[in-house]
Amino acid sequence: MAAVHRRIEELLSLPRRPVVLGIVGAPGSGKTTLADHLLERLGSRAALLSMDGFHLSNAELARLGRRDRKGAPDTFDAAGYAHALGRIHAGESIFAPTFDRRLDEGVAAGTWISAEAEIVLTEGNYLLLDDTPWADVFAHLDEAWFVGVDDGLRRKRLVARHMRFGMTEAQARAWTLDVDEPNARRVTASRSRAHRIVEVDDLP
Repeated sequence: MAAVHRRIEELLSLPRRPVVLGIVGAPGSGKTTLADHLLERLGSRAALLSMDGFHLSNAELARLGRRDRKGAPDTFDAAGYAHALGRIHAGESIFAPTFDRRLDEGVAAGTWISAEAEIVLTEGNYLLLDDTPWADVFAHLDEAWFVGVDDGLRRKRLVARHMRFGMTEAQARAWTLDVDEPNARRVTASRSRAHRIVEVDDLP
């Protein structure tokens, strides 16, 4: 992690404020773990905008016939996400949505992101996609990191996560295979757009 910490200090030395750093990876890669580690390390100097806060509601997904594919690129309000990042990048303070995993729903205005933050971390799967409206998300990043991890470990984490939030082992394995893995392949195909590849296997 020493290289990660050094790069953060380099980004903080840049003249613009805030620096917007995208942390990207396939489901289960450890991107949230990395973002949480950096937030704890940086304290009030940093803030977080999570892509997961921009999930469409379960009711809206059901209306669209996409409830069983929640987590795919079209199940997010990507345009709203890009707009929020644009406001942050322009130096505005904003209220932003968060995601409650126990409810499996977004929470409107769940966090306050102050213009006083020196660096804003934003983490999610699809920040490197080059199709609209995701390309507008990428345009607001000062730097993007792709979190690399062994696929076997990543899938094991996903099964454990799904079980932790109420699925049986069979359901968790099926969701990982049928929903998470197609998304993971699309995310991994975009990794060449990242400025850096980072490994977080040494974080819990």
